[in-house]
Amino acid sequence: MSSRFRSRLGALSATGLLLTAAVPAPRHLRVCADPNNLPFSNRREEGFENRIANLVATDLHASVAYTWWAQRRGFIRNTLNAGRCDVVMGVPADDEMVRTTRPYYASTYVFLTRRADHLDLRSLDDPRLRRLRIGLHFIGDDYHNTPPAQALARRGIVRNVAGYSIYGDYSKPNPPARLVDAVARGEIDVALVWGPFAGYFGRRSAVPLVLAPVPEDTGPTGVPFVFHIAAGVRHGDTALQARLDRVLQARRSDIEAILSRYGVPLAGKEPT
Repeated sequence: MSSRFRSRLGALSATGLLLTAAVPAPRHLRVCADPNNLPFSNRREEGFENRIANLVATDLHASVAYTWWAQRRGFIRNTLNAGRCDVVMGVPADDEMVRTTRPYYASTYVFLTRRADHLDLRSLDDPRLRRLRIGLHFIGDDYHNTPPAQALARRGIVRNVAGYSIYGDYSKPNPPARLVDAVARGEIDVALVWGPFAGYFGRRSAVPLVLAPVPEDTGPTGVPFVFHIAAGVRHGDTALQARLDRVLQARRSDIEAILSRYGVPLAGKEPT
């Protein structure tokens, strides 16, 4: 790992004028990422966030240098804020723990079902959701902390809901994929799951699966299901943020192509 990249401004004041020198590009784009979290990232750099990081680094004339850390509670504190890296890919654009770039994609939660069941779920108010076996991701010990869990609980749909830890068994590859596997095995009838998980693992299922966007939960107590995703840097690192923004905006079509290859459903577009 290189030492923490710091932008520096040079100044000449012999004539009474302040002149700024160009900020040198970093030799490395130091990224902190989870080593076991496809479709986003893994140690073999097979995730779409790995691909996007490589794309950005190339345009910055730098190489990617990773610090691997399980993306659990304390991830930002122990990585970015501890100076182990300078960039975290794939953070919510409104994440207050970091300074974010402009979003480079937006995705949505989806209904994931078996194609053979022909459920064609399109609404959280579909009466069948009161009897179908529903699977959700949960974080920690709180089963009501994800948007689908909140939305279902407000509708009184709780008895037929099963929780699958987003962390899962970390000794096995890609722990969050267990929720998608549960749909394919028939353990549950439908999963309300973050789109990138559903799109990536759904395509790889031996049992044909289909996904459909969960519509926005409107009303004064509604919860969002569409989230805009950005890259995060330390608060105050405006120079790196600006560099990343320029590349991410210039490479929007290339990024969208990467996301398409990984089956990521983009908000506003019908999943394929």
